[in-house]
Amino acid sequence: MAQALPAPPEFPPGEPAPAPSGAVPPRPRVLGFRVSEETRRRWMAFRRNRRGFWSLALLLALLGLSLCAELLANSKPLLVSYQGRLYVPALVAYPETAFGGDFQVEASYHDPLIHRAITTGGNWALFAPIRWDYRTINFRLGRPAPAPPSAENWLGTDDRGRDVLARLIYGFRISMVFGLVLALIGTLLGILAGAVQGFLGGWVDLLGQRAIEIWSSLPELYLLIILSAAFTPSIPLLIALLSLFGWMGLSVYVRAEFLRARNFEYVKAARAMGVGSWAIIRRHILPNTLTPVITFFPFRVSGAIVGLTSLDFLNLGVPSPTPSLGELLRQSKANVEAWWMSLTTFFVLVLMVILINFIGEALLKAFDPRRR
Repeated sequence: MAQALPAPPEFPPGEPAPAPSGAVPPRPRVLGFRVSEETRRRWMAFRRNRRGFWSLALLLALLGLSLCAELLANSKPLLVSYQGRLYVPALVAYPETAFGGDFQVEASYHDPLIHRAITTGGNWALFAPIRWDYRTINFRLGRPAPAPPSAENWLGTDDRGRDVLARLIYGFRISMVFGLVLALIGTLLGILAGAVQGFLGGWVDLLGQRAIEIWSSLPELYLLIILSAAFTPSIPLLIALLSLFGWMGLSVYVRAEFLRARNFEYVKAARAMGVGSWAIIRRHILPNTLTPVITFFPFRVSGAIVGLTSLDFLNLGVPSPTPSLGELLRQSKANVEAWWMSLTTFFVLVLMVILINFIGEALLKAFDPRRR
C-alpha cells in the first residue's frame, strides 16, 4: 500500500525558507543593499543609539530642505500666470516688458507695479514661503539696516538690508556641502598616502613621513592669507587650499593600520598565491582598515565647517555676496545691538556641529565592539 508523502513544511508568511544544508545563506540587507553580517550588526548598533540615529535623520532632513532652498526662499515667483501664459521666473529671467513694464531689464518682482500686474486682473503668481533670496535687498525697511524681525523679514535683515533667514538657509547649504566635499577629498588623499607608506614600508615610508613632517610645519593661515591676496577668493579655491593640509592627520592612522595588517597570515597567503599588490590593498587590507576612516569622517566634516566659518569671520573665506555663517557673525560683531543676527547664526552653527558630533560618537560606538 502506497504511503502518502509528507506535507512540505510551512514557514511564517514573509519569512524566507531556510537555505538547504550546505548552501551559502543569502547576505542580509540594510536599506535595500546586501551587506555582510558584520555591517548589519554595526548598523543595528548604530540604530540602537537613539541620539546618534535621530541626529542623522534630523541632519539629513535639514540638508534636504537646504538643497531645495530656491523653493523655500526666493525673491522671484516660482510660477506666474500672466494673460493666459505661464512663466517660470525662478528658472528663467524675464524682462519687465513681459509683464507690462517699460524697460528691457530683468523684472523686479518686489516692484509694486510688477507685483500688481502679475497678481490682479485674473493673473496669479506662486511665491516661495520666504519672498527673499540671499542677495535681494529690502529697500522698503522704513528704518536703517540692520532691521529687527518683521512680517516681511521674519528674522530681520543684515547690515545691507538682506533677509537673515534666507541667508541662514543658503549658508547652511554651503557650509554642509563645503564640509562634506573637503572631508571627502581629505579622506581619499589620507587613505592613498597612508596606504602607500604602510604597505610598501622601508624607504618609501621613511621619506613619506619626513615629507609629511615638513609639509605640516608650514603656516597654513599665512599661506591662506597670501594666496587669498594673490587669487580671487572662491569656494573651489578654498577647497583646494584646505585640501592640501587636511589629509595628513588621517594618513597617520591609515599608515598604522596598513603596517599592522600587512604582516597578517591572510596577506602572506595572498602574496604566496601570486595576488598583485594593488589587489591585496583593495580587496584584503583596505576593507579591514576603514574603521578609523569612517568613525573620524563626521568629525572631519564638523572641523571643516568650523574652519570655513572662522575664515569667513576673518574675511578670508568666500567672497560677497555668497551667504556664509561666518560673515553673519562678523556683521553681528560690528552691530552688537542686532541680536537677531548673532543669536540665530550661533544657534544654526552650534546645532549643525552638535548633530554631526552626535553622529560621530554613535559611529564610534557602533564600530568598536567593546562599546556596543
